[in-house]
Amino acid sequence: MFTGIITDIGTITALEDRGDLRVTIATAYDMASVAIGASIACSGVCLTVVEKREGQFSVDVSAETRRRTAPGQWTMGRRLNLERALKVGDELGGHIVTGHVDTVGQVLTRTPEGASTRFEIAVPADFAPFVAAKGSIALDGASLTVNTVEDRADGTVFTINIIPHTAEWTTFSTTKRGDGLNIEIDTLARYLARMRQFAD
Repeated sequence: MFTGIITDIGTITALEDRGDLRVTIATAYDMASVAIGASIACSGVCLTVVEKREGQFSVDVSAETRRRTAPGQWTMGRRLNLERALKVGDELGGHIVTGHVDTVGQVLTRTPEGASTRFEIAVPADFAPFVAAKGSIALDGASLTVNTVEDRADGTVFTINIIPHTAEWTTFSTTKRGDGLNIEIDTLARYLARMRQFAD
């Protein structure tokens, strides 16, 4: 479990095909405090630490994970939003995030708005029921609040605002039009939809 509060930006420094893709990520985390087998969310994807050394750790990314995540996610030099797993007693500053990607959204526009930046993001139409104005959503692992939602013929478009602090501590400082984002819908929305399916 995670909260969607990003605590480091990692950089992919090595890739090795071992059937699954072994990905090595540079980080500022104190790796002495990270156990082999620990979970770290990498741009919204819960992955298991399989190797570590000072200043970096490695994870194995399966073909299924690669299919379900944003294009270009697992490439040399890619910057990733990192979050270590939630511990009992930690402050829940964002919302409950599992690290399972539901779909990939696409950035349609990036617009300055005061000191912040407004992003317009498109998702497939079948995810419309799970995106609500003022609701929570995880984008590349970051817990964010949906501002507006518009259902269109070709899908659903929603907006978020990134404040300067969030831009500094996440990869959103360099996110641009056309980029894909890993999206995880709110867990509560997922269960409400399932309950409604059996109530109808």
